[in-house]
Amino acid sequence: MARFNGVDFYDVDSLLHEDEIQIRDHVRGWVEDRFLPLVEDAYEKAYFPREIIPELAEMGLLGAPLPEKYGCAGVSATAYGLAMQELERGDSGLRSFASVQGSLVMYPIYAYGSEEQRMKYLPGMAKGEIIGCFGLTEPDFGSDPGGMITRAKKVDGGYVLNGAKMWITNGTVADVAIVWAKLMSEEKGREVIRGFIVDTKSKGFSAPEQKRKHSLRASVTSELILQDVFVPEDSLLPNVEGLKGPLGCLSQARFGIAFGVVGSAMACFHAAADYSKSRVMFGKPIGQYQLVQQKLAIMLTEITKAQLLCVQLGRMKERGTVTPAQISLAKRNNCEIALNIARESRDVLGANGITAEYPVMRHMCNLESVFTYEGTHNIHTLVLGEAITGLPAYR
Repeated sequence: MARFNGVDFYDVDSLLHEDEIQIRDHVRGWVEDRFLPLVEDAYEKAYFPREIIPELAEMGLLGAPLPEKYGCAGVSATAYGLAMQELERGDSGLRSFASVQGSLVMYPIYAYGSEEQRMKYLPGMAKGEIIGCFGLTEPDFGSDPGGMITRAKKVDGGYVLNGAKMWITNGTVADVAIVWAKLMSEEKGREVIRGFIVDTKSKGFSAPEQKRKHSLRASVTSELILQDVFVPEDSLLPNVEGLKGPLGCLSQARFGIAFGVVGSAMACFHAAADYSKSRVMFGKPIGQYQLVQQKLAIMLTEITKAQLLCVQLGRMKERGTVTPAQISLAKRNNCEIALNIARESRDVLGANGITAEYPVMRHMCNLESVFTYEGTHNIHTLVLGEAITGLPAYR
């Protein structure tokens, strides 16, 4: 298959700053030369190639938008999004690793933590020396995180946590976990959701890996089990309480996903377009048939619309005007079009589309998960419905 050189039918590059293009192109080259030769074996054998973590850190991709003061790259939101696009062009599991580390672990420490917590964790996380995971979803509470049953109890010198979290990326390999739990507030006279930084070596903490997956196989997915896990007083994230804490993190992650899945769509489109020019059927390349050209035209159109949506989303985030509902629209739209493009690309490739010689089936299986995690397609539909009508349908 020909080397990937990007998809830019509407000169989207003219909307980007020079440093943003440089970052994207650098990550693109790394994915092409370093990661793609590894990923099919990792996917088939179901492991995350941990040897690449220092390389991700060296490129500044762990917590990339956070300030340089904490050892991070301090890049623009758009530059970060474009980097996630290129990582996901490699594999959704690769982008998930960087996204969880940066958006779901480093971000809450930065946004909700104390300065002492920031200095303790963020520089090591930016270097890839400390790996984190994010514990919100539970076996019985995914789209309704407010129903969580994980509890924290105040004791002398700290807190004791009990509960379980499910579908946790990086859990088994993590050094720290951001765990969200309900804690009784004496001031409010009721339970409130609080975030805790939990050392995964703590007594009573375990993170068995979830095996037997048909999706995100080149990614570590775990359950977190907390049985009387003691954490010291300074493990509490002091600057947020309630669902706005974890939901604020999810907005960061969804932003990266909106960009990321465009990379998956590009990878599938590139494979289908390249194949259509070389695969001969009834005496001519299949790309010469109207049905195939229609499929490719629709793919290109949807990718182009998604690219323009992402650039505007990035600019709004940089101005500080973006809303969670606007991020939901991008996550919802781009996941849908990426999954559809993966399916149509598989159809163009015929039986070859299910083989590891092409990335399409791997992306298609991965996108089934990305379509669901960080807010399902239906939940984002309801978020938009509330934004339009002012009437919440899920309460």
